[in-house]
Amino acid sequence: MSLTTRRTRTAIAALAAITALGSLAACGKDDEPAAGEKPAKLVVDTFGEFGYDEVVKQYEKDTGIKVELRKTAQLNEYRPKLVRALATGKGAADVVALEEGILNEFKVNPANWVDLRPLVADHSKDYLPWKYELGKAPNGQLMGLPTDVGSLAVCYRRDLFEAAKLPTERDQVAALWPDWPAFVETGKKYRAATGKGMLDSVTTAASAVMFQKGGDLFYDKDDNVVADTSASVKAAWDMAITMADAKISAATATWSPEWSAGFKQGTFAATFCPSWMLGIVADNSGPENKGKWDVAPVPGGAGNWGGSWLAVPEQSRYPKEAAKLAEYLTNAQNQVAAFKLKGPLPTNLEALKNPEFTGYTNEYFNGAPTGKIFGDSVAKIQPLHLGPKHQGVKENAFEPALRAYEAGQITREKAWEQFTKDAKTQGAF
Repeated sequence: MSLTTRRTRTAIAALAAITALGSLAACGKDDEPAAGEKPAKLVVDTFGEFGYDEVVKQYEKDTGIKVELRKTAQLNEYRPKLVRALATGKGAADVVALEEGILNEFKVNPANWVDLRPLVADHSKDYLPWKYELGKAPNGQLMGLPTDVGSLAVCYRRDLFEAAKLPTERDQVAALWPDWPAFVETGKKYRAATGKGMLDSVTTAASAVMFQKGGDLFYDKDDNVVADTSASVKAAWDMAITMADAKISAATATWSPEWSAGFKQGTFAATFCPSWMLGIVADNSGPENKGKWDVAPVPGGAGNWGGSWLAVPEQSRYPKEAAKLAEYLTNAQNQVAAFKLKGPLPTNLEALKNPEFTGYTNEYFNGAPTGKIFGDSVAKIQPLHLGPKHQGVKENAFEPALRAYEAGQITREKAWEQFTKDAKTQGAF
């Protein structure tokens, strides 16, 4: 039996077990709502920043239904909570955000999720076509409605660039790094002038390169782990190693407390930021750094890092109302509102043409025309194939090996050996 066959069968068995547990729990419920009963409250689970804080207020006013937003800061904390809720049949929200890697994992067996097709209007023509299609399970079930896509850019600190005697205007900054080698050279100049790393971490650069290259990443189309032969992974790895050798980063582990604090403290002057990262950068930097950050294009052109869908777990007591809430949160008007508040880039075609989006300038980021910067790259974004355990491989194999090398703990050869070994473990079910 091949590794692919073993992994697929094991995956089906594992997720079937979750389904069975969830079904048993559902069958045991004695608090099913009466016919026509309207929920007093619906719960929405998200990670990072989705920008729903304001839009739910209008929903509450229109429907009389309270919406509780439960936010988890980090994706690697969010996923285990969701898996546990599905396994026990309780604890999941009525509406759940599924990041692209997590969605692929649950596509193996979509029985835990409500099929949205009979509960919402036909939106197949309303979103970026490839984004809408990725929300479907292999059996055609519509598991989720599209939220955002992660168009890439660079967030940089104008004041820190000025202190390093580097240009500060975004068009001049963009000219500093037409390609990746030029970005490395800029980082060298920054360290020579300041004695500090310009970039937050080589792992954010590695992610940007990998997603920009596209194609097969940690998995091939048959969901075999190909981390050791993927051209995109190798290109990202080599660029991260080059950056580590050039010492252009502050070597802060992404999502760590030190990384979060580094935005406010000026530990680094740049990070690769998909559109959804804007809210995180602003929140971590605080109001005192408003206007100090700006946004410039990513080296080498566009790329796609991240993106999510809204789904409804079968265990929701109010699947019809939950589906309508997911539909409301992902409509054109509210995708624009969410972008203006926290940065998640719309995938609704009407939203992408809305002058409120295309002409939007972000006051926190020195008036950067983020609608244009991110919107211009949407048409260039190509769908990526992320295998069922992409996030686990990235966070538990790829990034730790790079950080170990950057910290001088292991050689380049040992780092690659550690990564490819751990990738097989993390990538298998």
